[in-house]
Amino acid sequence: MTAKIHLAKNLEISRIITGLWQIADMERDGKTLDPVATAAFMEPYVVDGFTTFDMADHYGSSEIITGTFKNNNPLGNQVQLFTKWVPEPGDITLADVRTATQKALDRMQQTSVDLMQFHAWNYPDPSWLDGLFHLKQLQEEGLIKHIGVTNFDAAHLRIACASGIPIVSNQICHSLLDQRAATEMTDVCTEYDVKLLAFGTLAGGFLTDKWLNKDEPTETELTTWSQMKYKRFIDAAGGWANYQNVLSATKKVADRHGVSVANIASRYILENPKVAAVIVGARLGERNHIQDNKKILAIDLSAEDINTIKEAQKMLLPIPGNCGDEYRKPPFLTASGDLSHHLEKIPKPFTINKSSESREQIFSGTEWESFAGYCRAVKQDNRIYISGTTATHGSRKIGGGDAAAQAHFVIDKIEAVLQTFETTLESVVRTRIFVRNIDDWEPVARAHGERFKNINPANTLVEAKLVGEGYLVEIEAEAIIQN
Repeated sequence: MTAKIHLAKNLEISRIITGLWQIADMERDGKTLDPVATAAFMEPYVVDGFTTFDMADHYGSSEIITGTFKNNNPLGNQVQLFTKWVPEPGDITLADVRTATQKALDRMQQTSVDLMQFHAWNYPDPSWLDGLFHLKQLQEEGLIKHIGVTNFDAAHLRIACASGIPIVSNQICHSLLDQRAATEMTDVCTEYDVKLLAFGTLAGGFLTDKWLNKDEPTETELTTWSQMKYKRFIDAAGGWANYQNVLSATKKVADRHGVSVANIASRYILENPKVAAVIVGARLGERNHIQDNKKILAIDLSAEDINTIKEAQKMLLPIPGNCGDEYRKPPFLTASGDLSHHLEKIPKPFTINKSSESREQIFSGTEWESFAGYCRAVKQDNRIYISGTTATHGSRKIGGGDAAAQAHFVIDKIEAVLQTFETTLESVVRTRIFVRNIDDWEPVARAHGERFKNINPANTLVEAKLVGEGYLVEIEAEAIIQN
């Protein structure tokens, strides 16, 4: 296997990216690593061709360390520095994006970011799209070379791409235990030419020889945040026995090649044609995985090898939801089992106007509401009525000519109303769908099916002449809040 791949035009990267999230752990006692001394430990990686490093605004001083290497080491011009911006939920202005980008540039001592990866917490609030549109503007200004996202699900990756955001990559969890990336995500990546950067391929160390044939650990025996997090993935996948079955099958394949379980676990994920690279963590100055990384690239898995692992995977339960859902909805597959160590609160997307004791309204502020005398939604007692909704955000039409993307964004807007009224899509009892072209009925219906799976409201879908050029779908909804 080649050690390099083009993530985008003018961006060639290592197929094994060195992740620096553990810098934060190395600095958690209040100390700051010496950037010059720590940067020196990057050189062996670069010498052996592992030139791509992944960071984030919350990975301690990782941006400072890598920038020090790039600016001062003779090999610095060979490296690619990827970082992430994880803003708080709520409104995102151009000034916010510019400040965050400039902070990363200052820390890395660069004039442009090789790849800026964006994380969104709450899709019903369309501020996440504002953030991406602002990043696109900074890309046009030259402050960002390429835009990526992290922990996006398939539907919202589709919305962003169809709306003209030039996304080149989505960084997501993908492992022998977590095969969500092999379903709808693959279809979207194929359609919009997006590559995947896979993390969690070793499941916090659980997909290594160390845990083979070991008893299930108790909560108190889980000593790291990664172990706490990925033990939840094991539980969600059907439990310890199913996991051990996959581990045993992977060990058989590893023995055939004379390598470790960890080598096979990462190499298997690189078999997904949409995966450009896997991310392997490093504790700079303490230990490295350079020789192990080289083994991964040298492995040539046979059809028998792949089938051995796939047969074991059949015993696993699918990880719930789509890619990244572990950060947005129950079950939260995080270290703490909730979002408490990530967020304080998620603000409501809309403001409620109370017009009487039993009647509340939401206005989205469009000119059409005052012109035509209606509101976005009305709550009367425990019933919610949501007006016909199109893929409009401010002055923008979202989703381009992709009917599924428009449908998903429309359902986001419906969910935003429900979220504001402190309920969820599960409260919806009826939807009515209007499509401009009957040929679009299937992608729209599939989008509805994905979002209302196991809710199953009463539904009608008809062809209609919609108001507004380019709008392919309009949806209205009714919900009942159960006391």
